[in-house]
Amino acid sequence: MVGETPLGQVLTRVAELARACVPGAEEVSVTVLEDGRAHSAAFTGSLASALDERQYEAGFGPCIDAAQSGQTIRVDDTTDEQTYPDFAAAAARQGVRSTVSVGMPMPQRLLGGINVYRFEDTPLDEDAVRLLQVFAGYAAVAIANHSLYASSVALSANLQAAMQSRAVIEQAKGILIARLHCSPEEAFAHLARQSQHTNRKLREIAEELVRNSAHP
Repeated sequence: MVGETPLGQVLTRVAELARACVPGAEEVSVTVLEDGRAHSAAFTGSLASALDERQYEAGFGPCIDAAQSGQTIRVDDTTDEQTYPDFAAAAARQGVRSTVSVGMPMPQRLLGGINVYRFEDTPLDEDAVRLLQVFAGYAAVAIANHSLYASSVALSANLQAAMQSRAVIEQAKGILIARLHCSPEEAFAHLARQSQHTNRKLREIAEELVRNSAHP
């Protein structure tokens, strides 16, 4: 269940499946950009993570550009690359001959991409790249669903807290109505004034009143 599994585990599974199913994918990582900061949320090997991190430190590279633009960026020969020469040289020193980074179609503040590192001389063919793009779509759905689930859980918790606050405030109002022989509106106004005068939350005032009434 996506919502019950930490996002890192979900994306690790996506990376593992991509490596297993995309012909020629030897190491795979998943880049996530949040609030302008990039990190590798999942990877199948330390080399992929290290090459990702090199790009994050520099502030640019194919994995960052793919995540930001949603495009597919290929480096077919790391020994002869003009657009990302520093990254390509570092990858070539590690034995990586080609890379492909595919942006995820993310419609929210999270951006991301899937990166493939290949050691063989021939780069990924078009069919393999298209399959990788399909995996990027699945990863985007997983992230979106996870984010939606987390938002729903947070909303539920907030609503529960709000209902608890309302319940204790209503209890406090009832106590004041009986004690001061006032209307519900006047009882609430009394609580609000105390809150302002003491610079404390209304709920805290209500909880204290209910607690003290229970233990005179």
